[in-house]
Amino acid sequence: MSFASIVKLFVPKDRIFYGLFEEVSNTLMNMGEVFIKAVNEKDPSARHLYLKSLEELEHKNDETTHRIFVELGRNFITPFDREDIHYLATSLDDIADYIWGASKRIVIYDISDVDHTLREFGDIIIKSINALNICIRGMRDLKELRAITNACVLINSLENDGDDLLDKSMMNLYNTRDISAVEIIKKKDLYQMLETVTDKCEDAANVIESIIIKYA
Repeated sequence: MSFASIVKLFVPKDRIFYGLFEEVSNTLMNMGEVFIKAVNEKDPSARHLYLKSLEELEHKNDETTHRIFVELGRNFITPFDREDIHYLATSLDDIADYIWGASKRIVIYDISDVDHTLREFGDIIIKSINALNICIRGMRDLKELRAITNACVLINSLENDGDDLLDKSMMNLYNTRDISAVEIIKKKDLYQMLETVTDKCEDAANVIESIIIKYA
């Protein structure tokens, strides 16, 4: 038996979930940072490489999420309700899925015009993910309740910003005369995908708020 396996035997099983959720959070932060680099990259080839690299991070997140579900089925004792663990893991996985989905659309639709709207969505998303990271790391001991609560409030506010940005971007698209119907469809789909990322961040924050109410 390896040293790592021996150590794992002495790790309280209910504590494993904190480490796994923190691993998911780290991956999401990496995805947000790469996406920001991509939408701010002026060279199309370099941008393409950034966007393609998100696939590996999305797969990594899938693997960690699967490990959470495996541990959930394996362990009788959990740090909080099993349903909350499942909901939180699913919400966080959705964030990764939609970031990757938006990135694929930029590549597949061959969107070379990376406009201000994409960069604004990128800023909102990375701020939301950073706030989620504060929440997830704070769940380990629930000592910084104010910081967690403030982060959740910020995520909800950022989701509203995402809604407003989507509305504004749709209005601009439909009022722009020198754009084809095909381009409108492409960008509409992309903007909606990015707005959904902010929705999923809010979903995760809502689960965390529920956990705080039950256990803090």
